[in-house]
Amino acid sequence: MIRTKGENWFAVFNVAILSLVSLSMILPFIHIAAKSLSSEAYVLAKDVILWPKGLNLESYRYVLTNKQFFDSFTNSVFITVVGTAISMLLTVLAAYPLSKRNLPYGRGLMLLFVITMFFSGGLIPTYLVVKEVGLLNTLWSLILPGALAPFNLILIRNFFLSLPETLEESARIDGASNWRILWSLYIPLSMPALATISMFYAVGYWNSFFQAMMYITERRWMPLQMFLLQLVTDERTADTAILDVFRDITPETIRAAAILCVVIPILCVYPFIQKYFVKGVMLGAVKG
Repeated sequence: MIRTKGENWFAVFNVAILSLVSLSMILPFIHIAAKSLSSEAYVLAKDVILWPKGLNLESYRYVLTNKQFFDSFTNSVFITVVGTAISMLLTVLAAYPLSKRNLPYGRGLMLLFVITMFFSGGLIPTYLVVKEVGLLNTLWSLILPGALAPFNLILIRNFFLSLPETLEESARIDGASNWRILWSLYIPLSMPALATISMFYAVGYWNSFFQAMMYITERRWMPLQMFLLQLVTDERTADTAILDVFRDITPETIRAAAILCVVIPILCVYPFIQKYFVKGVMLGAVKG
């Protein structure tokens, strides 16, 4: 297919704009990485921009041997893995019946989910509910209150609606029950969409810190983002770290190393689900 002159200019314009947007996202990450690998003198002199100077790994050694970091990392992994599994289970179990056009009161039930996207009980009532059920200072307080996201539910429901009804009719003729149809037919056919939504949930759980600020007061239950928040905002935390046996490190290099240690694990998940993620986006674009 031969492109017109206007289409070629439009493609060049798109590449230029997307390249600038990509650089605006990548350059801060490169700057943080360079600072975390640089020695104290260059960092204090503000001489580190996009390339490390005076290679120094002491900041990483401090972060990775910090007991609080290890405990917080374990908590975040538990929250992300268990939370994503629970959220996907609830989302699928809710989306499947809501995708049936003959479901009694289906429109009313769907309306209840949609309303929660615009209105909530409020911060204080939510806190009181979490407190009354005994979830304060537990990891479950960071999982259960937001286990089901209505927006993700709508996406999965719409994907289920796009599947051919003839497949389900054939399965019912063969004597398959609703559970059998869901687990043996709908889920295998919806893997791209499910993988995409799973990634949304996982990133949300991994990056969540506001709930921890409300529900967690004991340091042993602190998630990784809460640890990072305290390290970045509390000067005393960073200054105390430098008093240890580690040398040639500053609060800035410690924070930079901690940021990378928090970001890299969730980035490592993307390559494993990239093929599902891209396919899920394309299917959604084609089928609407």
